[in-house]
Amino acid sequence: MKTKTIEFTAFILQNGEINAAFVKFPFSVEEVFGKKGQIKIKAVFDGTVEYRGSLAKMNSDGHILGLTQAVRKELGKSFGDEVHVSLTEDNEERVVEIADDIASAFHEHPEAKALFDKMSYTHKKEYIRWIEEAKKPETRENRKAKMILMILNGKKGI
Repeated sequence: MKTKTIEFTAFILQNGEINAAFVKFPFSVEEVFGKKGQIKIKAVFDGTVEYRGSLAKMNSDGHILGLTQAVRKELGKSFGDEVHVSLTEDNEERVVEIADDIASAFHEHPEAKALFDKMSYTHKKEYIRWIEEAKKPETRENRKAKMILMILNGKKGI
C-alpha cells in the first residue's frame, strides 16, 4: 500500500522558553491517517533534511511535529523561520543499530539487555547515541558501564 505524502509550509515555533522547536500540523490526523494519538512519520524539511519522528498532541488543539536542534542546524533555520514539510506515515519497524562493543557489554549483562529490548525505540536510540557521541575511548567505556547500571535501576532514557 502506497502511503500518501502530505505537504505544508509552517513557521518554526519555540516551545516556551526552552531550546525546543516544533511546527503545527495543519490538518486533522484523524481525517488524514484515520487514527488519533501519536502518528509515526518520515519527514523531509525544505526538500533536503530527512527526519523520522512523530506527530504528537502536546497540550495543543492539534498535533505538532518537533524539529530537533540537529535538524534546525542542518537547515540553517531557527524560531520564526518558515519551513516546507513533506511527510508520510512511517510504518517501518524502527531498529537501533548497536555497535559490537556495546553488544558485548549487553552480553555480559543479559538482564540489562532484556530490559533494553523492552524499551521504546526513542529510549534505545538515546542510550546508544549518548555512548557513540563520546569523544574519548575512556568516556565511551564509562558511558557503557553507566548505561548498564541506569537500565538495571529502571531508568528508561538519558
